[in-house]
Amino acid sequence: MAKKDLNEDVLSGASISDGGKEKAEKKSNKAKSKKSKKGLSKNTVKGIKSAVACVVIVALLVAYVGTGTVRKGFIHSTLQWTTGITAVSITNDDGEKIRIPVSTFNYYFAMLYNNMRSQQSTYQQYGLDLADAKMDADFDKPLSSQTTTNDNDETVTWLEYMYEETLESIKDTYTYYNEAVKANGGEDPEITEEQQTELDDTISQYKESANGYGYTVSAYFVQAFGKGVTEKVFRREAIRSYIAQNYKNELSESYSSTDYTAEEYDSYKAEHTSELETVSLRIFEAASEDEAKEFYSALKADGSNFTDLCVQYASTDFYKQYYTDASASTKLYATRSSLQNGGYAIVTGTTDDNGASVNEGLDWIFSTDRSAGDSYQLSTSVVYMLAPVELSDVETVNVRHILIAPETDDENTAATDASAEQWAAALEKAQSILDEFKAEGGTEEDFAALASQNSTDTGSSTNGGLYENVVPGQMVDTFNNWCFEDGRNAGDTAIVQTQYGYQIMCFAGQTGMPVWQYTAQQALAANDSSANADKLKDSYDISFNWFGKCYIEKDTDIDH
Repeated sequence: MAKKDLNEDVLSGASISDGGKEKAEKKSNKAKSKKSKKGLSKNTVKGIKSAVACVVIVALLVAYVGTGTVRKGFIHSTLQWTTGITAVSITNDDGEKIRIPVSTFNYYFAMLYNNMRSQQSTYQQYGLDLADAKMDADFDKPLSSQTTTNDNDETVTWLEYMYEETLESIKDTYTYYNEAVKANGGEDPEITEEQQTELDDTISQYKESANGYGYTVSAYFVQAFGKGVTEKVFRREAIRSYIAQNYKNELSESYSSTDYTAEEYDSYKAEHTSELETVSLRIFEAASEDEAKEFYSALKADGSNFTDLCVQYASTDFYKQYYTDASASTKLYATRSSLQNGGYAIVTGTTDDNGASVNEGLDWIFSTDRSAGDSYQLSTSVVYMLAPVELSDVETVNVRHILIAPETDDENTAATDASAEQWAAALEKAQSILDEFKAEGGTEEDFAALASQNSTDTGSSTNGGLYENVVPGQMVDTFNNWCFEDGRNAGDTAIVQTQYGYQIMCFAGQTGMPVWQYTAQQALAANDSSANADKLKDSYDISFNWFGKCYIEKDTDIDH
């Protein structure tokens, strides 16, 4: 089996939390970025003259792969001595030095490589431009024979670029791993049960694949991830990646609860007023501009038929039913950014002849000339103002919920495609759970237990369906509007339909912090967290070992 074929089988293994994955995922979230955040450092772009021993070892590698000797694990045992050589050294301002062996470098290189291949496949599936996403490497050719540009717009080979990305990934992981160990008295902190289960399951899958192909487990890992990446190395580096990520999250969370002075909040509010201001409105996105014009023409001055028109012009059976609830076309306390995140045509900006940003729709909506009852149509959007622009004192809320999604099948896999019967069954189940909750006493603890047992929302079921510090626009409209409806009190319950299923709601209460202040607190905390993270990263440095670099992976999946 060729390396390329085998690696196709292990691409799913990149789901393990690791620095390489994090770097690759950051790329996928910046599909329209022209260049990567991480370019090739000038200090590492230099020629490395390979020793004769290195050439001999590579020749042995090719010979043993070609003859199938790897199936007995011989290639791993023969080259094991090379994997202990230092590939990379990390030092910090305290004089500590961390030695990164070839095997560890190869692990991170393979993870980055496999994740980039996987992300590239996803981008191609959706027709996105690989060049714009900095993911246009041709994996059917040696990386060393292709060029790209780094952060400084310098031309480098894709192999050099991948090396630099790997260095950044290793540095990031080992910076936080080292700090986590120091904070834990010199011992490795424990990873979570979920992380341990994920790791064990992944390795178990690899062992099953290895047996199926007739490989020893170590030989399988070496073939798939590079020289020296045995099961022991894979497990060790995955655990360290988990530890690093957990510690990074702990540091970030420690800042998220930071309190600031009234002066700091007022200063932030003064500088970001336009970002904090809100409006309440009704909005509908038509299938075409002609339909939007018809909708707008038929809209009464008092907006009393807005719901009926939403139902009339809805494009699918689901939305015709969904829009019968006026809340489905209502946005309470919407900010500029929350409206833009909704993807409505009316808030899509353009540029003028001088290149300046123009957003006619947002300018109209957030104009101080607006009054309740004003309406407007632009492109495929129609809006009806409920409350004009203001800096609202509405507070963030805590809420618990249980999502009961309709059970779909192969023909309708999305909730919005579910049949009327499937939706009816979901509603019946939701009502049964709510009745059970009320019969058991109706405490928040009772609700949390039912959420853990029944909710199909994986993001909240493990913590009793709780969402804390919810801000307007964070949740889908019907969910959002129920939470922020005037007169909402702790202990209130209801069943609300969303695009994902029926939500059994249980209101925990307001937090006492205005949304604008919470937004300011989170922004200030994020700035402090980022500044300290940069300071920590700057205290660590990473560089190649000239000799060890001879033995690292060069073109994974490519037959030399």
